[in-house]
Amino acid sequence: MLEIIGVRFRSAGRVYYFDPGGMILKKGDRVIVETSRGVECGDVAIPNKKISEQEFSQPLKPAIRIATEKDLEQIRANNEREASALKICAEKVREHGLDMKLIDAEYTFDKNKIIFYFTADGRVDFRDLVKDLASVLKTRIELRQIGVRDEAKTLGGIGICGRPFCCATFLDEFQPVSIKMAKEQGLSLNPSKISGTCGRLMCCLKYEQEAYEDLIRTTPKVGQTVITPNGEGVVTEVSLISGNLKIRLAGDAPGASETFHKSKVKLAGSGRKDHHPAERGKERTKSGKSKTTDAER
Repeated sequence: MLEIIGVRFRSAGRVYYFDPGGMILKKGDRVIVETSRGVECGDVAIPNKKISEQEFSQPLKPAIRIATEKDLEQIRANNEREASALKICAEKVREHGLDMKLIDAEYTFDKNKIIFYFTADGRVDFRDLVKDLASVLKTRIELRQIGVRDEAKTLGGIGICGRPFCCATFLDEFQPVSIKMAKEQGLSLNPSKISGTCGRLMCCLKYEQEAYEDLIRTTPKVGQTVITPNGEGVVTEVSLISGNLKIRLAGDAPGASETFHKSKVKLAGSGRKDHHPAERGKERTKSGKSKTTDAER
């Protein structure tokens, strides 16, 4: 067995794993670790935990120490330097006439490197900018282009639901979201209704998708012929959440319909006892021959 800890370097950021190096750490502790970017300080998100060694193909880097008061003071000083460096970089971007939007600046804990995050519509030749910044800031410079979803995660804000962005509060990784999800959930396809502040489809479309896929699999579709307690009819409207179906029975006047719960109807034509959609869904799940597939990416 291998003992690990999970460390997060940014709020709602991805969790990285390290060897605790014999230290007993609890959630929320600040710890100094060595990463591919250099020495960093992060918050313990997962305390000491034992897992199978087969889950990691490469040896884990050990944690160096629990952050001391001197370390925390250095972090505060780095934060002040980041604000100053961001202003300097913004001025240099204007001087070089580059079409890029600066989002954030981040010093590594040991101040050996500063990373500038930016967005742009296409590729940007910032080689001269890097040389200029290095001569002023006297440290290694890295410019990293990010997407609009990462921009929203970094800057934060309030969504159309009135709550802080999911990506900035608890989503450590972005989930694939597709327009198919909005269609299956019966939402308006108006971009302003289903897009987040970042301009991409809202992350929350993913939350209930699995439930909707299960409901769709076990509910008759519009246009299907079903048998009701009052006779045979055609489904004209479906409410997935309530399970109610509006059905136009044979002989009804145009536009007339009756409402039945899906548990009271069955598909016409198969002649089998298990031809109710819900029963067929249970059978497929039990037999393992049918599984819910991921939504289109």
